[in-house]
Amino acid sequence: MIIETLCHPRAAVIGNPSDGYFGKTIAFLFSNFQAKVQLYHTPELDIQPQRLDKTRFSSMQELVENVNSSGYYGGIRLLKATIKVFYDYCRECNIQLDERNFTIRYDSNIPLRLGLAGSSAIITACMKALISFYGVAIPKAILANLVLNVENQELGIAAGLQDRVAQAYEQPVYMDFNKKTMEKQGFGNYEVLDAESFPNMYIAFRKNLSEGTEVLHNNLRARFNIGEPKVLEAMEKWAGFTEDFKAALKTRDCETMHRLINANFDLRHSLIPISKGNVEMVEAARSVGASAKFTGSGGAIIGTYKNDEMFKRLKETLAKKDIEVIKPNIVNKN
Repeated sequence: MIIETLCHPRAAVIGNPSDGYFGKTIAFLFSNFQAKVQLYHTPELDIQPQRLDKTRFSSMQELVENVNSSGYYGGIRLLKATIKVFYDYCRECNIQLDERNFTIRYDSNIPLRLGLAGSSAIITACMKALISFYGVAIPKAILANLVLNVENQELGIAAGLQDRVAQAYEQPVYMDFNKKTMEKQGFGNYEVLDAESFPNMYIAFRKNLSEGTEVLHNNLRARFNIGEPKVLEAMEKWAGFTEDFKAALKTRDCETMHRLINANFDLRHSLIPISKGNVEMVEAARSVGASAKFTGSGGAIIGTYKNDEMFKRLKETLAKKDIEVIKPNIVNKN
């Protein structure tokens, strides 16, 4: 029997990047793209390489293009690290695993380097396949922590919980990463939201990516750690935007949600240097009346629009800049 698990990209609707600094955020998954993992019983443990794990090229140019788009390691390292973290967790929790081996392979069409949580989607799908194969029960909040451990501890990838929580729950989630709560229980307070309450939303990204996520935002960590007042104040504001957005969801107050999304990006722009190409995407979307902010750390944007006429103008305007616009199909697995 083949076990097949899927995981989808994440879009941060509001609050980021305060989620990495004991703040609050709201995020959902959308099924327009997916990472897929297949796992089945075999005599030996075999991790099969896929299209992102190329070792044969027609030229040096093709090799360089592959490295620029997929990095040096592809996805095999993600699977290996996930298997190790799953095994270590089971040993620490005295969970007995049977001695079966397996073959595992993955595939993903999630656009890379756009802040859509493509790597964590592969890891989460892998972890869920292992859980199913061995019949292990892991609470969703702990699952999100394990996925983060794969990236932070095993692979040294800077990441936060937001993406992994949304991917673990597979529903829109409000997340409160209050420091005292995190220290007490090891994870935040998570509340599932009604997918039907979200306004008209779009996601946009460049088809031929020339610049991806904003590396410069990483200096926020140092500035936060030394207690820079401007940074601490911004974290409080982003968390406040999240609370206000959550309240607006309940009353379907689209104007407030539109304003908060714009304010979220504007605050980020005032605090962190943002590349010209990323700013251009936001400004182009706003030029037709839509709201706009990053879905994650740059490379893709998310926002609201009023009606089909505005969405049409949004697509036409951004297409001139080689930017693709989609309507996200929000995942809501009860």
